[in-house]
Amino acid sequence: MSSRWVRRGATAAFVLALVTGSAAATGVEPVTESAVKGGPGIGDPYFPLDGNGGINVVRYRIYDTYRFGDRHLSGRTRITLKATQNLSTFNLDFLLPVRSVVVAGRKASFDQTSRHHELVVKPAQPLKTGQKVDVVVRYAGFPGRFGYWGEHNWLASGREVVTMNQPHMAPWWFPANDHPQDKAYMDITVTVPRGKKVIANGRRVGRWVHGQHVTYRWKADEPMVPYLAFFAAGQFAVAQGTRDGLPWLVAVSRQLSSGAQEQSMRLMKRTPGIVAWLASVLGPYPFSQTGGLVTSLEPGFALENQTRPTYQVTSLSTVVHELAHQWFGDSVSVHQWRDIWLNEGFATFMEQAYAEAHGGQDAQEWLEGMWSAYGANDSLWTLDIADPGPHQIFAAPVYYRGAMTLQALRHRIGEDDFWTTLRTWASDRANRNGSTEDFTALVEQISGEDLTAFFDAWLTTGTKPAHTTDNGF
Repeated sequence: MSSRWVRRGATAAFVLALVTGSAAATGVEPVTESAVKGGPGIGDPYFPLDGNGGINVVRYRIYDTYRFGDRHLSGRTRITLKATQNLSTFNLDFLLPVRSVVVAGRKASFDQTSRHHELVVKPAQPLKTGQKVDVVVRYAGFPGRFGYWGEHNWLASGREVVTMNQPHMAPWWFPANDHPQDKAYMDITVTVPRGKKVIANGRRVGRWVHGQHVTYRWKADEPMVPYLAFFAAGQFAVAQGTRDGLPWLVAVSRQLSSGAQEQSMRLMKRTPGIVAWLASVLGPYPFSQTGGLVTSLEPGFALENQTRPTYQVTSLSTVVHELAHQWFGDSVSVHQWRDIWLNEGFATFMEQAYAEAHGGQDAQEWLEGMWSAYGANDSLWTLDIADPGPHQIFAAPVYYRGAMTLQALRHRIGEDDFWTTLRTWASDRANRNGSTEDFTALVEQISGEDLTAFFDAWLTTGTKPAHTTDNGF
């Protein structure tokens, strides 16, 4: 996500659905060991209710219908999940009012506490460790009326809607195991009034006109974190093509002025070239589609939605930032939210690396300039960016000192070891998660150096790093 210090909500809508909801597993032996209640959180201290214990989601099939007039969303999501322990109940993260829940083809009882975004499901029969089932949740409501953790995320007007926010977005439009540790495949079907287009992650696999409505289906070929799933609906100009075998699709809102539309489309069409350059230094692009979307709405930030980031009218550096997140943030995701500098610091560094490689400022000069510009008592230095706290995960030091850390590391261990480290991080942890401890261990393994003091100085001590060779100057 590009720098954004305020989360704004919106209003949007969704789609209708035609799902069959049959059980994913039948004939499972009864639970012989005692079943327990699944935990209401996955164990992240920053957001204790995010994610859920005892389940691992394999796939989401989302069928939503959106009404622009009153910004009402209704739908059904079929979740294929596997129990990781014997469960009498399990939780999902969701805000909209739920109408019914079916587990393995049988009606389940449920309890919902919207204030805490927890949907507690009690299957007709307890789930057994390793059992895979389909869970079908039906729901309807007004997403713009709900908030969680101070976030009111529904971004919509009477003509356009886009689901984009971090760290939370999914619970406003589909029930999820909402934490980066549980990635799953996404299949997104959205129905809107005829005359509107729907853009989402991955590739479009269907479009059907029925009466006064149109339904679009999009499917992602690689698993993703729930907050990275998105859809946008409205009137969009679309361009698409293929570069080096990689399909790309970009979209720009027709609600923008003609000048802003032209500027935005020119910038969006640079996406394939930027992806190609990033792949040349970071290793292969991790997904089977790429692109971007520019909305007329005003979220106050851009977001790295997997395969297709979303922007308001933006700049080249922001596009580089969000596309770099496809490697760092989307493919390799944080283990816990405290590790957020591994997303934002890396993407901000790649802005500087791109500028350097394309005739801009040398990245080491940028580092020196930043170090000189901020005094010892500035908040740039005082925040522990390896553990910034839940209210500071998008604070400026996470971005800028995170990027400075990488440039200092580059200067300290040398070009070959540095770029080998980034490529190895991206490849070894593709479609997985990583922590600060995992990254520092990898750097030491590749460089053969003990870098404890270096990383303490740059990440955790809360004081301005000394201007020394050991610190990358």
